[in-house]
Amino acid sequence: MATLQLTDFSNPIIVLGRPSVTSLFMRKSRHYRNSQARFVTKASLQQQPLNRRQFIAETAAVSVSLTPLIGFGEPAKSEEALSEWERVYLPIDPGVVLLDIAFVPDDMNHGFLLGTRQTILETKDGGNTWVPRSIPSAEEEDFNYRFNSISFKGKEGWIVGKPAILLYTSDAGESWGRIPLSAQLPGDMVYIKATGEKSAEMVTDEGAIYITSNRGYNWRAAVQETVSATLNRTVSSGISGASYYTGTFNTVNRSPDGRYVAVSSRGNFYLTWEPGQPYWQPHNRAVARRIQNMGWRADGGLWLLVRGGGLYLSKGTGITEDFEEVTVQSRGFGILDVGYRSKDEAWAAGGSGILLRTTNGGKTWTRDKAADNIAANLYSVKFIMDNKGFVLGNDGVLLRYLG
Repeated sequence: MATLQLTDFSNPIIVLGRPSVTSLFMRKSRHYRNSQARFVTKASLQQQPLNRRQFIAETAAVSVSLTPLIGFGEPAKSEEALSEWERVYLPIDPGVVLLDIAFVPDDMNHGFLLGTRQTILETKDGGNTWVPRSIPSAEEEDFNYRFNSISFKGKEGWIVGKPAILLYTSDAGESWGRIPLSAQLPGDMVYIKATGEKSAEMVTDEGAIYITSNRGYNWRAAVQETVSATLNRTVSSGISGASYYTGTFNTVNRSPDGRYVAVSSRGNFYLTWEPGQPYWQPHNRAVARRIQNMGWRADGGLWLLVRGGGLYLSKGTGITEDFEEVTVQSRGFGILDVGYRSKDEAWAAGGSGILLRTTNGGKTWTRDKAADNIAANLYSVKFIMDNKGFVLGNDGVLLRYLG
């Protein structure tokens, strides 16, 4: 086991030994996803499956969620297709928030789904059915973990969560071991990316980025200071709102080539980082409304969502502060995430079952009615490959792309 220690953030080299179990540090809870869209209370239905006519009739009669209660000893059953997406019912309690999904590259039928309330689900049929997965090394202490992020490279996989927990597998998830972490870790771990053999990048909500190349026994800090320290040092540079910035991220997204874009917890500006840079670079927002989320397009440009439903695309590729708005039919609900299937095709998801599709790189969007009858906020769009995609929502809502 390895212990991550940070004694001087100005010295980014962190050397880790092999001590005994290190105590974890409980931090004040923060909302990693800060949706402004309307949440709708939902009730569960009977266990028996619905056909399409019954499905529509039930949802027209009541404004509740169609979340069946399925026994934990049975796999989840998928509903019939609605447009290009189908809903997959999961064996989890109502109220669980799904947070991330990943598949083993060597076996794209084998994947894992993470969420709040210590939720880990496993599939071995491409995401059609899911069963709860127990990881003994994550159940040794009296904590109710929130598993935030998962990533695989080959058969190696990583999971991070809150309170601070780091799990590692070298056999495609058949077994998971725990790597203890220091209580001095700045912020909560919100993202991890497997980058190579025994290698990964780990990001906290205070802007710390750590890199390991030896299975987590040693970690090196890729940035020399937290975001709060960067802003205190550059507050006179004209970044609006930096003087009262809380020092945490609302969202963070990584491009395939290792660049990051993060939205401040207040949504009043955003930050970027590229490999080799010593600090995060803050940027003023180019729009009047506060930023909800940002991410990378398939062509290397940026997309930007604002609170209230606006969608913007950067002009050109790379990091920029020049954006233009794109007209979308969001029905007044906020758009929470965008996922690119290819350079031309992308999907956007939002409050109250909003699904939008573009086939021209984002210039125009049309509404897909696949989730109109699902009273849930859809806030994460993940395309594992061009024919495998998922949309994650609150109260355990999962949509699977049919293509």
